[in-house]
Amino acid sequence: MLNLDTHILIYALQGSLTRKEEKILSSDTWSISGIVLWEISKLVQLGRVEMDLADPEVIRALSKLHTWPLTFEICRGIHDLDFSSDPADEIIASTSIVHQVPLVTRDGKIRKSKLVPLAK
Repeated sequence: MLNLDTHILIYALQGSLTRKEEKILSSDTWSISGIVLWEISKLVQLGRVEMDLADPEVIRALSKLHTWPLTFEICRGIHDLDFSSDPADEIIASTSIVHQVPLVTRDGKIRKSKLVPLAK
C-alpha cells in the first residue's frame, strides 16, 4: 500500500503524473491521510485547484481509497519529525511513519526526511 500526498492524488486524478510516479502508483494500492480530503476541498474552494467534487467519477475515485484517520498516535508523531512544514504535510508524513506506508510526494522538505518512508 502507498500513501499519497495531496498533490500527487490531484495529479493522479487530473492525469498529470510523471512517468516515474505512474510506475510507482501502478505497482500498489493507494491510501491517503484523511487530511488530504480536507486539503483538496479547501484548494477547490480557494480556486487553486479545478475539480468538481460533485462529479460522480471524482466521488467514485476518492471513495475507493483507503483513508487513514487522524489519530493521537499520528499527532504525537508530528513532534518527532525531522522537518517542519504546514500542518497537513506533517500529518501526511506522520501517517506514513505510524502505519509504515511509503509516501508518494514531490515535496522537497519531506523527501529530505530520514524518517518518512518514501516510495521509490
